[in-house]
Amino acid sequence: MSARAVTFWTFVVTSVAVFMVSLDNLVVTTALPVIKSDLGASLSGLEWTVNAYTLTFAVLLLTGAALGDRFGRKRMFLVGLAVFTAGSAAAALAPSIDALVAARALQGVGAAIVTPLTLTILSGAVPPARRGMALGIWGGVSGLAVALGPVVGGAIVEGLSWQWIFWLNVPIGIVLLPIALSRLTESKGPNRSLDLPGLGLASVGLLGIVWGLVRGNEYGWTSLGVAGPIIAGIVLLGAFVLWERRTPEPMVPLRFFRSRAFSAANVTSLLMSFGMFGSIFLLAQFFQVVQGYSPLEAGIRTLPWTAMPILVAPIAGMFSDRIGARPLLVAGMALMAGGLAWMAIVTSPTVAYMELVPAFVMAGVGMSLYFAPVANLVLSTVRRKEEGKASGVNNTIREVGGVFGVAVLASVFSAVGSYASPQAFVDGMIPAIWVGAIAVALAGVAAVAIPPREDVVPDSVSLLDRGERDGASAAAGELACEPDAAA
Repeated sequence: MSARAVTFWTFVVTSVAVFMVSLDNLVVTTALPVIKSDLGASLSGLEWTVNAYTLTFAVLLLTGAALGDRFGRKRMFLVGLAVFTAGSAAAALAPSIDALVAARALQGVGAAIVTPLTLTILSGAVPPARRGMALGIWGGVSGLAVALGPVVGGAIVEGLSWQWIFWLNVPIGIVLLPIALSRLTESKGPNRSLDLPGLGLASVGLLGIVWGLVRGNEYGWTSLGVAGPIIAGIVLLGAFVLWERRTPEPMVPLRFFRSRAFSAANVTSLLMSFGMFGSIFLLAQFFQVVQGYSPLEAGIRTLPWTAMPILVAPIAGMFSDRIGARPLLVAGMALMAGGLAWMAIVTSPTVAYMELVPAFVMAGVGMSLYFAPVANLVLSTVRRKEEGKASGVNNTIREVGGVFGVAVLASVFSAVGSYASPQAFVDGMIPAIWVGAIAVALAGVAAVAIPPREDVVPDSVSLLDRGERDGASAAAGELACEPDAAA
């Protein structure tokens, strides 16, 4: 195939794949009330329906990138896609909330392998001078999945059943697998080792903290079953940091964080995702539980928020090449925090929908200004051959923020509210949304610390890499992908 054909098919395959796995972040949200009724799930069960996916996704993202570096990015992309498709079928067939949670975890494993490899494979196929535009479109596709998630979920639940939310992925995965097999080019990264001790420490540490947060209000924050896992999780994450400093082939190279741009971008990602996912978890249920709308009607009413990335994310990607990420991220976090605060101020059981629309638009535009600029920024702070790990770190931190956001905001909700009545739901939702708004505002403060565009590339990056950043040597960028001769 010609270079142009390779780029085209790479873009198609990676875009469809990231659309599918991104869709499952939010597609289940409008189905939560129906799942609660159908499977007799508790609030913690609903939390785990969301968090089982995002937690395994978050914990294993770095492993997905490392597996791609070692065994081949195309090969592991195919494995991840197959696992995700199988997990989707298992979720559709789940007879209980426990079985559904287990299947969602399997989906998360597949998504964790697919997601970082879509970015690495796409970045390797696109000349560096056009990467901002490509990542902008990639972000727009991801944003489209976010936008359609609640609507698609609502339409399927209302027209068919909640199980078809997951059946939808199966034919897409089956069609995409042979296309990816025949059209993608194999490549490997420079680091072929797996940091299994680091993976174990990070996985168990994050699981302990989330386990405690989800169970806190139900069992009491001082109980051994809650405080114990949280403390153990913190200790294990501390041990993870110490291990990463010592091991010669770390899963998370801590030297990345010596870059102020990389550190600030990841703090921004953590806090943005914390506020966004935690807020959407509750807002997606508000229209059904409080105002009595159907799942489809509820999903449509979130579109002024969730549809904005389709329009704005590609433009933000192009502007990130010209003016840098900092002004876009600062503006985005300010808009998103303002939108959440607006929602918290005006929400009541009888609030008119049009009073919420301006807040949804603000939050949606703010979210749109995040995706492509932060991806472009993170990749610009490391050598081209290390982009897989850098992307994995950023995606992991963002997903961890989402897991903590759902757990913490649900805990705030259940501490002062409940599902007992519309007023009780709103009483819990309002303080939770305020917590989300504060988290996103702090993300904006972190974005201010990002250095100007010309100071982003660290001194440790070679002159060759600097040439790639400036688009001076597209050929050098392709060499960094180390194509496998067997491909």
